[in-house]
Amino acid sequence: MRLALGDAVRLLRERYGPPEGPGTADPFELILWENVAYLAPPARRREAFAALKSTVGTSPSAILTAGQAALERVTARGILKHTFAAKLRECARLAIERFGGDLGKPIREPVHGAKRALRLFPGIGEPGAEKILLFSGRQPLLAPDSNGLRVLVRLGLVAAKKSYAATYAASRKAAEALPARPRILQEAHLLLQQHGQTLCKRTAPRCHLCPLAHGCAHARGGRSTAPASRARPQR
Repeated sequence: MRLALGDAVRLLRERYGPPEGPGTADPFELILWENVAYLAPPARRREAFAALKSTVGTSPSAILTAGQAALERVTARGILKHTFAAKLRECARLAIERFGGDLGKPIREPVHGAKRALRLFPGIGEPGAEKILLFSGRQPLLAPDSNGLRVLVRLGLVAAKKSYAATYAASRKAAEALPARPRILQEAHLLLQQHGQTLCKRTAPRCHLCPLAHGCAHARGGRSTAPASRARPQR
């Protein structure tokens, strides 16, 4: 039996509770969120973003005039702190030079134009642009990250293609199973991401603990990584 996407989201909500999002719907702040702590886990990214807001500010002008050391103290929550401090500054420069410091107008364009504007910024590809449109409340897009996309593939809801881009594109069809409302899709995005980061990991997925295992093609294929009977329980 294959789980419907709506049922999978419901079971993940029961398992994890209401998910925590970026905490902003501002499109420029969402761009900063993507660049503020490279390869950091969610808690560290949230910490970095809070530090940016409290010590530097999140307006383009505040970031553009901030010192390098102040920006690096923020981006040190991830890796490549110097590189990503420079990317924050580049985001601010583009926001001011291309959009007068206000991204409200470009994200209200039809979806293709809005994505084109967002993809001008460092670190923002098509999935990132769709994620910003989702969390700004502008477009009802699922926009799964790599963790969420892996969950969809393992459930058999998205067919794995030869390239990541093609697999990601296939997820748009799967998203049609959910109501086309940003808040519903935001929750689905976050729960799928959390599940991929905790139980449905790329290597050694913990299928024996998964609330979706009964309807998961991957788990039914016998690829669970249950511990030995005397192994200590995971924390």
